[in-house]
Amino acid sequence: MKNIFVKFTDSSVSLVKNWLPDPFVFAVILTFVVFIAAIPLTQSSPMDLVTAWYGGFWSILSFAMQMALVLVTGTILATTDVFKKYLSKLAGFSKTPGQAILLVSFVALVASFINWGFGLVIGAIFAREVAHKVKGVHYPLLIASAYVGFLIWHAGFSGSIPLTIASSTGLAEITNGALTQAIPTSETIFSSYNLIIVAILVLTLPFILKFMHPSKEKTIEVDTRLFEAEIVETLDKNNMTPAQKLENSKWINRALGVLGYSFIFTYFIENGFALNLNIINFIFLFTAIILHGTPIKVVRAVADASKNVGGILLQFPFYAGIMGLMKFMGPDGVSLAGYISQGFVNISTVNTFPLFTFLSAGVVNFFVPSGGGQWVVQAPIMMPAAIELGVDTARTAMAIAWGDAWTNMIQPFWALPLLGIAKLGARDIMGYCLVILVYSGIVISLGLVFL
Repeated sequence: MKNIFVKFTDSSVSLVKNWLPDPFVFAVILTFVVFIAAIPLTQSSPMDLVTAWYGGFWSILSFAMQMALVLVTGTILATTDVFKKYLSKLAGFSKTPGQAILLVSFVALVASFINWGFGLVIGAIFAREVAHKVKGVHYPLLIASAYVGFLIWHAGFSGSIPLTIASSTGLAEITNGALTQAIPTSETIFSSYNLIIVAILVLTLPFILKFMHPSKEKTIEVDTRLFEAEIVETLDKNNMTPAQKLENSKWINRALGVLGYSFIFTYFIENGFALNLNIINFIFLFTAIILHGTPIKVVRAVADASKNVGGILLQFPFYAGIMGLMKFMGPDGVSLAGYISQGFVNISTVNTFPLFTFLSAGVVNFFVPSGGGQWVVQAPIMMPAAIELGVDTARTAMAIAWGDAWTNMIQPFWALPLLGIAKLGARDIMGYCLVILVYSGIVISLGLVFL
């Protein structure tokens, strides 16, 4: 059995390494696939679709900036001496490659359940630190273990779909009148079937990842030279110019820290533990400002971290363009995303509807890799269909949420910040994620249908 699993893992890794192009090329291919498919299926002219593509192209600029800051603020926090010290202590709990995989995957899964942005950054930073501490661990698999945590984000505290339907605001409009009352999180995030699925994945995925670890001959350890900090000459205070004294003043950082944390404390007092990308980035940034000590150290850390944001800045607009194409409605009022969703509805029964909703969401997520965007294009079709078939609407919504998270395992869009922190390419980790996709797909499908 183990030999079969090893062969399957090796085949998956080989398949991805040989056939998965650079994430930018992948995004370009998806663009043309969607564009060509949309012409006959939405009965739209090429120029109408070009306009729709451009209309979407710049639609997530603020989100792209947020994701770039996730990478930058997470990295500059990780490079502070204090943070590295505590991460090193935590990483010290793993002594062997197997323990390293178990620890990183478990931390990433728990962190992602708490908040998806937090999980992505912490998972990558922690994996990088563990790679420095544990000799003989396969670095690509370790980073894949950190990314696998992202699999359960939409079933957790920051899941955009369950949080959206927990409020009745705009619910009837987006679901074509199917939902008029809010669905509490007790029926979605905290439902028994959802928590059981999460528990099974959290308890089993770390061990599956551990079993994927290659032999010593095939192991690729982290190249520590990639993360060596540039040695900066320390200036003598007596020889500093007034400008240099300001740049090296600890009081500036302390004052900024007080300013930033006065808001952070106020935010949590007023909002509880309601995390979002803005507050996470804010916390990371001002914590890094305090811990780096001086303004010039922050500037240098940001300059170094910013070298890795190119993939986000280049690719996010293209995915936004794909979303524009997927959501564009032709003369008959049907979008390509709607066409895909309706196709799964047509072959569903009351018993299979949650399964096909999950699978359709997984397909749509390839082209609309955004939880909020996915809800916008699928809710108007899947939710009325659920009511017509007599299927629980909360379970239907969670099936969309799980499908959205599921195919992230082979969609490099969300891996870009993590890969930037780890300084790896998508091909390095996606082979292992493909194995997780297969296993988790079985677990989630069975859970949605039978629990």
